Amino acid sequence: MPNDLTELVSVRYMVDDVAAATDFYTKHLGFTLRMSAAPAFADVTRGRLRLLLSGPSSSAGRPMPDGTVPAPGGWNRIHLIVSDIAAEVHRLRAAGLTFRNDIVTGPGGQQILLEDPSGNVVELFQPAGH
Repeated sequence: MPNDLTELVSVRYMVDDVAAATDFYTKHLGFTLRMSAAPAFADVTRGRLRLLLSGPSSSAGRPMPDGTVPAPGGWNRIHLIVSDIAAEVHRLRAAGLTFRNDIVTGPGGQQILLEDPSGNVVELFQPAGH
């Protein structure tokens, strides 16, 4: 993993519980804990992807000038390539994890939307021909 943060692609997810989110990403999706300041924040990586997990007490969780409070969920997502989507779905369902849909097949391959403990979406994608 690069030490220079400019070599990483960083994505921030708002989460309800930093410890639960850290466990989810490291235990189930192959991320490595880089740094933890739980309960406010944690930094996990997978390859060149750096995922910033920000809890309600983090600076990223502060209200906006109009009073809107940043919250998890939504439809933006990280996209992880898998070699056998059916096997991954089976493994993750057996671990008690939640999906928003079933496997969808399109011209580029197959995908399914997995939810982290705060409702953030992780797309698992198997390219066509794999």
